[in-house]
Amino acid sequence: MEGVVGFHPVREALRARRRRLLRLHVREGLRHPGLPELVELAGAAGVPVEWARGEALPLEPGLRTQGLWLEAGPLPELDLGGLLVATAGRVGARRLVLLDGVEDPQNAGAVARVADASGADALVLTARRSPPLGAAMCRASAGALEHLPVARVSNLARALTALREAGFWSVGADAAARESLFAAPDRVFQGDLALVFGAEGRGLRPGVARQLDHRLRIPLAGHVGSLNVAAAAAVVLFEALRRGPPPG
Repeated sequence: MEGVVGFHPVREALRARRRRLLRLHVREGLRHPGLPELVELAGAAGVPVEWARGEALPLEPGLRTQGLWLEAGPLPELDLGGLLVATAGRVGARRLVLLDGVEDPQNAGAVARVADASGADALVLTARRSPPLGAAMCRASAGALEHLPVARVSNLARALTALREAGFWSVGADAAARESLFAAPDRVFQGDLALVFGAEGRGLRPGVARQLDHRLRIPLAGHVGSLNVAAAAAVVLFEALRRGPPPG
């Protein structure tokens, strides 16, 4: 059984209802201005509320619950074929965010939050070297994962080939690329896009980079030579949103 912790993730899980929702545990004496809203959402979803002593809440090391734990089933995951079918009827351009070797749930969750905020249609993760959609990643996404479809693929390079055959252009963020993100022509951001981000330090793997239609670097003006993956994703995704057609 999975768990969702923290006010924003719990609220979004109760709003989205994309997973099985069993019981909302609330620490006795909790004072939070949004608590009445959560109780109302739980009631509307048919989820019982249980008031528990602090020590009864399931605390993972380093994971803040804010006195809230939603007992729930796992989030659904698609394969790439299912994702393409699910998004085939969308009006407007489709945008998928693909992560190459991003293993830290905090980083992956933060990217999911940016993807949702920028209007992306889905997040694509690899079966290996990517985190589960557990409490830590959901917490880092501030609840965005409750709304954002997620697909897993066994091989990212092959997935990019399949996306090309489905009409997607692929764009990767690469600090070593010659072409600047801001100097790239507008045509790069037109149509269905697969936007790929690699792990910090390693970047995109060579086999993945070879499958890309465009590799773009983010020009940096300061002394630090790189951005973390969530910050890089925010820059690229909102530039694509600004210059491309409206998302579906």
